[in-house]
Amino acid sequence: MAFLYTTTGELRRNGLAELDVVIVSGDAYVDHPSFGAAMIGRALEADGFSVGIIAQPDWRSPDDFRRLGRPRLFFGVTAGNVDSMLAHYTVARKLRRDDAYSPGGKPGRRPNRAAIVYSNRIREAFPGAPVVLGGIEASLRRLAHYDYWEDKIRRSILLDAKADLLVYGMGEAQIVEIARRLRDGQPVDSITDVPGTVYSCSARDAASDPAKFGESITIPSFEECAADPAKFGEAFKITYEHQDPFFGRAIIQRHGDGPAARLVVQNPPAKPLTTAELDRLHRLQFERRWHPSCDAQGGVPALETVRFSITSHRGCYGDCSFCALTFHQGRVVQSRSRESIIREIERLKALPEWRGVVSDIGGPTANMYMTGCKRIRGGLQPANVFVRTSHSRLIESSAQPSEPTGPVAPASRRPCSRRCLISRTGESRICPNLRTDAGPLIELLRAARSVPGVRKVFTGTGVRYDLCLADPDDRYLRELCEHHVSGRLRVAPEHVSEGVLRLMGKPGIEQFEEFRQRFDRINRELGKRQFIVCYFMSSHPGCGPGEMRELADYLRRTGLHPEDVQDFYPCPMTLSSCIYHTGINPLTGERVFVAKTDREKLAQRHMLNTPARKTTRRRG
Repeated sequence: MAFLYTTTGELRRNGLAELDVVIVSGDAYVDHPSFGAAMIGRALEADGFSVGIIAQPDWRSPDDFRRLGRPRLFFGVTAGNVDSMLAHYTVARKLRRDDAYSPGGKPGRRPNRAAIVYSNRIREAFPGAPVVLGGIEASLRRLAHYDYWEDKIRRSILLDAKADLLVYGMGEAQIVEIARRLRDGQPVDSITDVPGTVYSCSARDAASDPAKFGESITIPSFEECAADPAKFGEAFKITYEHQDPFFGRAIIQRHGDGPAARLVVQNPPAKPLTTAELDRLHRLQFERRWHPSCDAQGGVPALETVRFSITSHRGCYGDCSFCALTFHQGRVVQSRSRESIIREIERLKALPEWRGVVSDIGGPTANMYMTGCKRIRGGLQPANVFVRTSHSRLIESSAQPSEPTGPVAPASRRPCSRRCLISRTGESRICPNLRTDAGPLIELLRAARSVPGVRKVFTGTGVRYDLCLADPDDRYLRELCEHHVSGRLRVAPEHVSEGVLRLMGKPGIEQFEEFRQRFDRINRELGKRQFIVCYFMSSHPGCGPGEMRELADYLRRTGLHPEDVQDFYPCPMTLSSCIYHTGINPLTGERVFVAKTDREKLAQRHMLNTPARKTTRRRG
């Protein structure tokens, strides 16, 4: 087991003249499944491709991008695990003092809008080399989007980066398929049908072949979105409603006028991975540490929070308005098998720093493991790219998991318009089609803490308390309190005002109160002294002085001391950011108050007697 290639000396020692793929990343190289560049690199490597990585290159000239030579197939470009603008600036648009994804936490190791800068430097260094964008920055800027730092609508990052393709979502299936096609000799500009990708084409050429896009839908152009907030809201609503990976349509958006006009085409989302496919990814061999080149600077701080954690699933149907997961990981929860997770815990035991504690087993929301829509049933058919080549390490034979193999297609022939946990009108209610049984998660946690050598297994990620309330016997909550809380349990009520919670897509505060009562009662019965850690948000659309006073009064009345009060941060391509920019909820058409000035935001924080804090980057 070894790191991906990082120097030409390593290539020579292994008898390689060139690499198939070179990944350029805004993060330091950490070979761990929680780091996107490493996961993509390992997936490609397992499929037989040679892969190198250029981590945090000097972007001031093209020289550093020549470090590994010109790849045979393509350059993959990512800004890193976090949008580069979010990594650099607080919500007050002030520079951050550190960067957890850089060696020693040192800031300034990547440029603003890193994906654009890297791609253009590659064009200088290697004219004509195919460039494929990916990662969260590219994923959430794939169409015309609101940019908080410039306070305007920017066009698709695909055009600004002058890249050939953009992969959105988690990306493993898409990137392997692209690599295979390029290896087989297909020109990059003809790869236009891979789900979960975005490409551009000339509007003039498209006009000559109107059937080219199949069942697609055209949204307002970039120019229309930039000039008219209502058009931007319309474009967002259509895109939001076609995030369905089974029946969503291709989205077409025009950029520019006249002969130079381009069409940006977003193919429908990639199909969710099955349990078996997700298991195969996590069976790949990771070093689970930062590259030795980071040692002299003290390592990479971001690794410390996930070094001994386990990802049990991806995706989230919580659909919080301020969270990017809807447009990135998607709403379909994809879970690993219990056997796969236990095997990963066994591998943790071999690490020299291991002390017998699993810091977390979870995903975006810990208690969504093996839950989801009942209308999505069965296992994926061989449409996924991980099952095509017999030599791939991704498809090595293994014991079959005991759990279901994952989603395939809903019984319905059209996208579901429901929200799973909160109705479109903001009522807290669980959809009758949602499977919420916590039994598989309880069995997983019991199996994990039964592994020899494991002293404790914690739930470090937050739990969705309305899902806990769906369990009439409190089986999961009791199991959690008895064995998996390190003294403090993280939950995110976010607010107390009914109107603000409705806009956030969060359950009503009465559900949080019921959860608190159950949590306290169970801990009394167990003889434990444990606490709930609360997160709240100020300045979210819909939150004015009256709503903030309501939150302040609630905290004084209950004696709760929030762990963090975060100013709302308008990240690209979220519902809340659309409302922030337009002042209108695009799903309902209602007008919404928005606190935009620094004075308004500061006044809201002062109502809680809370000083301005460094913005945290919490999951939704």
